[in-house]
Amino acid sequence: MAGPEDVTLRRSQLATPGSDPEMIERAPDSGADEAFLDLEDSVAPSAKVDARENVIEGLIEYDWSDTRPCYRMNGVDTRWFYDDVIEVVGRAGEYLDTIMVPMANNPETVATVDNLLTQVEENNDLPVGDIGLQAQIESPEAMTKVADIARASDRLESLVFGPGDYTANVGAAGLTIGSGGGYPGHYWHYQLARIAHAAKAQGLQVIDGPYAEIEDAEGFRDSCRWASQLGCDGKWAIHPSQIEPANETFAPSPEEAEKARRIVDAYAEAKEQGKGAVSVDGEMVDEATDKMARGIVARAEQAGIL
Repeated sequence: MAGPEDVTLRRSQLATPGSDPEMIERAPDSGADEAFLDLEDSVAPSAKVDARENVIEGLIEYDWSDTRPCYRMNGVDTRWFYDDVIEVVGRAGEYLDTIMVPMANNPETVATVDNLLTQVEENNDLPVGDIGLQAQIESPEAMTKVADIARASDRLESLVFGPGDYTANVGAAGLTIGSGGGYPGHYWHYQLARIAHAAKAQGLQVIDGPYAEIEDAEGFRDSCRWASQLGCDGKWAIHPSQIEPANETFAPSPEEAEKARRIVDAYAEAKEQGKGAVSVDGEMVDEATDKMARGIVARAEQAGIL
């Protein structure tokens, strides 16, 4: 299980339609921590096969050194699922970091993808287990079974909340994905908290889904802040303008990072002196605080803040 200092930055996940070669070309240099090349909702049924070719070419041709490459396959109950895994992994698996699994409604869905992925890796001389999975929680069934889903595969790296399909599946009011309209409070507090508890118990990350009101910059920042406070590690960016605020919000501020480092140093010195607690900036610091601080320091170092 990952500890507080085992950090993979996913502050921003750039949604990139697999049907748009120009957007795929720009994704590696977008500044996002991760880009997922989408074969699912953003691609029309008639364009899915061609989009698969675009994704394969994009993974092979472009330099992904600064942005983690992921692709979102079509659901396991669709006719495209099988070839999405066979073709993309078989031809471009060595360039791939993770696969996003939509509609991961139960642990069996994740296991199905894991089993097929293992066979593709073995048949193409790829290291078995190197490609990770990210499971989308988008339905009442998935929310009910989220703890089981989080344990479904050793490949899992994150759980991703899908507010659009979730809204439709539970019949919640609203037509704007991710915003919650005039709801008095954080619209997705319960859902994200439930996902976070299940994910963190298994050492997984949690990614909040899209905020569709692209021109509402402050609303997007609020959505990021609320998700961060509930334990989320990042959020989708459906437009390049959302990347920078997501990266900023899901990373410690310089002031927070410096304080965390002071806590880590002070607690280490206290332990050497046989003390179980120490005061830093007028606050009591113990082992639990030290764990929190070490996680902040690790994220700050990965983000280049420290």
